[in-house]
Amino acid sequence: MNITKSINYIFILLGGLVAIYAQAGEAQNEYLLITGIALLMIGLYRISRNLSSKSESTDEPDDSQDLTN
Repeated sequence: MNITKSINYIFILLGGLVAIYAQAGEAQNEYLLITGIALLMIGLYRISRNLSSKSESTDEPDDSQDLTN
């Protein structure tokens, strides 16, 4: 596995754990919750920008332009 992918998954896992931990207590720590959500979103963004769209990866013609049906 690539080191960049590993870092992205660590961001997602760490962000989720921090966000859950911040919500677990009776008195919520807003800064800790924001940090957890930010780490989670950074990891998700970094993974999603490397994914290709479905229309680019298929060799089939695009039927969305055909309005005759």
